[in-house]
Amino acid sequence: MIEVEVQSDHPARFRRVIPRDRFREFREAGRRAAERLRGVTVWNVNSTERGGGVAEMLRCLLGYTRIAGLDARWLVIEGAPDFFEVTKRIHNRIHGSPGDGGPLDERARAVYDRVTEAAGHELAQRVAPGDVVLLHDPQTAGLAPRVRRLGATAVWRCHVGSDDPSPLADEAWAFLCPFLLEAEAYVFSRREFVWSGLDSGRVQVIPPSIDAFSAKNRDLDGDEVRAILAASGVVPAAASLDGRPPLTSRARMVEDLPVPPGAPVVTQVSRWDGLKDPMGVIEGFAAHVARSSAAHLVVAGPSEDSVADDPEGVEVLRRCVEVRAALPPEVRARVHLACLPMDDADENALIVNALQRYADVVVQKSLAEGFGLTVAEAMWKARPVVASRVGGIQDQVDDGHNGLLIDDPADLREFGQAVLVLLEQTERAHALGLAARESVRDRFLAPRHLNQYADLLRQLVASPPAGAVEQAAT
Repeated sequence: MIEVEVQSDHPARFRRVIPRDRFREFREAGRRAAERLRGVTVWNVNSTERGGGVAEMLRCLLGYTRIAGLDARWLVIEGAPDFFEVTKRIHNRIHGSPGDGGPLDERARAVYDRVTEAAGHELAQRVAPGDVVLLHDPQTAGLAPRVRRLGATAVWRCHVGSDDPSPLADEAWAFLCPFLLEAEAYVFSRREFVWSGLDSGRVQVIPPSIDAFSAKNRDLDGDEVRAILAASGVVPAAASLDGRPPLTSRARMVEDLPVPPGAPVVTQVSRWDGLKDPMGVIEGFAAHVARSSAAHLVVAGPSEDSVADDPEGVEVLRRCVEVRAALPPEVRARVHLACLPMDDADENALIVNALQRYADVVVQKSLAEGFGLTVAEAMWKARPVVASRVGGIQDQVDDGHNGLLIDDPADLREFGQAVLVLLEQTERAHALGLAARESVRDRFLAPRHLNQYADLLRQLVASPPAGAVEQAAT
């Protein structure tokens, strides 16, 4: 288990992007939380410090809470590949997908318990009675009983879910339930994700958020966008960073030639994950967009071996390469796969920022989605978005008002037609993008998220957990 160092950021910067009354409410919530939580450490535990939305949100939220006076920290559990195979299996089942099809049997339980037990021993060296421990997603759920025995408060924060109950999701719940009954509270991204049988009085719904000032979301002008993409190898080198330090890493591109200047661009940014359906994006673009437009498609994701808790990335990327290779040459030349460097988190974030701003249309054709931070990121940049009507995406995109939703993410024709509408109707696309930015300002920036967490933490500290206290030395 490692502790991740987080740089503190001053919340005063939000004065520039949210209304004055909401900014005052935000600062007051932080002050009250700091008073109530004096002497309490709030621990966040997840399974990776880079790659994916959970890590991004933790880096953002913890940076602001520290300035407010809260002792908030971040731990990452470590495990062998077989552990992450099991937890990815659970993750997929929660989404209603069989994933690799492997069982959640006694062998899987033994693998999970082995890592959880080791992580629990390490946690006991850090957590004190009265602390609060937020356990993020299936990888850390098994720590809830240990946290309770330490006399601390366990909160399970589930970032994933399915719109509809299914036997697969029930199987995942049956696997995790014995651990999670020990949690004092449960936090879900949307009401529809709350598992049946949980005490409704211990359930909170807190949608995720983005950081408007992070490297991934801060403002970039057109010259900066082109320079970043040129320096990273995504577009031809035709600009410089004007004296700023150059990027040290380049994307690994799978393409015939780079995206030509001036070409319309459709972009999806996500993990190499089957539930994000990058293969379907390529197929839908080839069949229903490329034939009717001059657009190019960029499908971007992290360097395939860089995300420790996602063992399927290499295989999904391989399938994307195969799908692209099978396209007719004239279409294949307009499909670009970008494996983005992950060695420097800020560099990766700047490249994603530039990719989204460079796009004429941003898509997120997920088959299932907990929230979809890339949707909020693109909307904050006033990009017109085409996305699937699944999970938390439908909480962000109001179809026809601030983006377009496709009802069936497997319907490639519907996907392609929606993309073409935005490529062809540029004034409408621009208006949707402007509305998208305002909806994110109103609902999905960090201050709202932090206010909700502050309320939850104050409630939990006011009602400390019952139960025995385990000595930290055990």
